[in-house]
Amino acid sequence: MKSRSKELLERAISAMIAATEIYNKPGFPYRTESFAILAINGWELLLKAKWLADHRNRERSLYVHETRENTDGTKSKKSFIKRTRSGNPFTHSMEHPGKKPVEKKELDALAWENILVLMELRDSAVHFYNQSPAFRVRLQEIGAACARNFATVVRDWFDRELSEFELHLMPLAFVDLPSNMDGFLLNAEEKNFPAFLESLDKPHADPLSPYSVTVNIELKFTKSKAKDALAVKSCNDPSALNVCLTDEQIREKYPWDYQKLTDQCRTRYSDFRRDKTYHAIRKGVLEDPRLGAVRFLDPGNPKSARKHFFNPNILTELDKHYTKRAVTARGA
Repeated sequence: MKSRSKELLERAISAMIAATEIYNKPGFPYRTESFAILAINGWELLLKAKWLADHRNRERSLYVHETRENTDGTKSKKSFIKRTRSGNPFTHSMEHPGKKPVEKKELDALAWENILVLMELRDSAVHFYNQSPAFRVRLQEIGAACARNFATVVRDWFDRELSEFELHLMPLAFVDLPSNMDGFLLNAEEKNFPAFLESLDKPHADPLSPYSVTVNIELKFTKSKAKDALAVKSCNDPSALNVCLTDEQIREKYPWDYQKLTDQCRTRYSDFRRDKTYHAIRKGVLEDPRLGAVRFLDPGNPKSARKHFFNPNILTELDKHYTKRAVTARGA
């Protein structure tokens, strides 16, 4: 029998999968609102799964307690479990199990800020509505970051990989979206949301961090400077469309050489050593075209001089083998 923490984890993953599938469903008119509602549901269950795992699966640790009024009008000293309309125990909202991991640096502050933005969007959808099509653009950026943050947290907290579920939002090019948003006017409520989002979305956030408040996505075959733009997926399928990259584009995709990668590792890890283990890991990663590439002096001669280049995302793989240095606390 699964523990309550594991049950909540499975339900959290199911909620996020449902959010992604509904968002990617063609011709679904309520996609943004549905994604926000289900994604927040997934995050709340995940945070509570973590809370129970840290509190020996004691469900009562999530219950809200309240005092009652005595017959003489004074407050009772004894606390009681707050009840819902049906009489079930009333559990804390997600802020309660969410703030502790942030304070203990078990949950990145950027991931929590992404949740706050999504909660605001969810509340607007549940309690009123947002009529501007511009919100669909912002949801794409917020949702892409949400899905990536969620998968990273599940892996870090519960050692569970979600790559099998393909938690990626459909690019906007496949969503019915007006090509020009300049003519749409925002009402008073809708003007507040972009300002709130901009206050949290740090333009100079660590580009190597696996967490973010928003993620920009471009769907075009051109060199892009967009933060966290998704790359074209490479494969060995002979029937797939061939895409040729220039030397400049390859260097942009793999900006680090061996020395730059090694310097980054010395800075990032407390137990890093440039030894046989490091070389074995580094060479093994070169088999993944997303993380590394080999350039030959004579492209037609595999025996010619060669040089290895790396994508910064290689650090995500190296994180599995080395201990990251403690991160300095963020300023208020």
